[in-house]
Amino acid sequence: MRKVVLFIAMSLDGYIADKKGSVGWLAGQGDDSENVDVYAGFVKGIDTILMGWNTYHQIVTELSPSKWVYEDFITYVITHNECAFSEQIRFINENPAVLLKKLKLEEGKDIWICGGANLVQQLMYNDSIDEYYISVIPTLLGSGVRLFGNMEKEIKLKLIKVQAYNGITDLIYIRR
Repeated sequence: MRKVVLFIAMSLDGYIADKKGSVGWLAGQGDDSENVDVYAGFVKGIDTILMGWNTYHQIVTELSPSKWVYEDFITYVITHNECAFSEQIRFINENPAVLLKKLKLEEGKDIWICGGANLVQQLMYNDSIDEYYISVIPTLLGSGVRLFGNMEKEIKLKLIKVQAYNGITDLIYIRR
């Protein structure tokens, strides 16, 4: 069965965006010669992306307005907004945990939870995330969009890998 993987970066104090919603701070400590291309290795194992409306909107208006950066994948955008489907991007007004149960039963590679915080928190509450791949960026933001927020219940994880480069620490956990 396909795995559901959260692959995301956060500040050392747990934020995925600053108080203005920006992700311009997503960088290491400045020694780019130490960078590791973890993304290229990660995307080899996925074929489907799930994201919330705010993440989608930030990608198409700010981060990559001229080109859809995830053209090699089928992307589901969870939204109440009415939008036209394309072959690559599907706008869905459905409970994300229910959608994931259906997607996990289909043939294919793993499913990437790309963001944002609201979607991640809903999926965590429903125990829908199998693996957590979190890159901790050496920045303290002090405020912004919290990745985990207040949780209703405890979720036990098992650390399976740690790697560090350019001040960034990748933590990979699976659900226990």
